[in-house]
Amino acid sequence: MQFLAYDPHYDPNSPEAAVPPSPELMAEMGKFIGEAMQAGVLVTTGTLQHQGTRLRLSDGKFTVTDGPFIELKELLGGWAVLNVNSLDEAIEWCKRFLQIVGDGETEIVQLVGPDDFGPA
Repeated sequence: MQFLAYDPHYDPNSPEAAVPPSPELMAEMGKFIGEAMQAGVLVTTGTLQHQGTRLRLSDGKFTVTDGPFIELKELLGGWAVLNVNSLDEAIEWCKRFLQIVGDGETEIVQLVGPDDFGPA
C-alpha cells in the first residue's frame, strides 16, 4: 500500500518558514530519511513549485495554460510517498516525522495505482 503524507496547512509567510532549519534538525531529518529509505518505506519526497501548467483537451484540441491557478505554495509545503503495509504503519512513520519537526499537522491519503486493479 502506498500513502501520500503532506502538510495541509503550510504557510510560506509564517515566521517559522522564514527561519532556515538548524544544522541539528537537518542532521536528524537526514538520519530519519535514511532510515525510512533503508526500510523501504520512503518511496519519494518533495515539494511543489509555486506555478503549474494546465493541459486541457476539448473537442479534439489541446490548450496549454500557464498558472498559477491556485496558490500551490499554500496548498502544501512538502509531501512524501510511503510504501507500508497499513494505514496504522503510515501513521506511525508520520508521528516520528512530526516528533522531529515539531508542532504541525499531516494528512495521510492512500494512493490508488495500477497494481490495485489486478493483472492486466
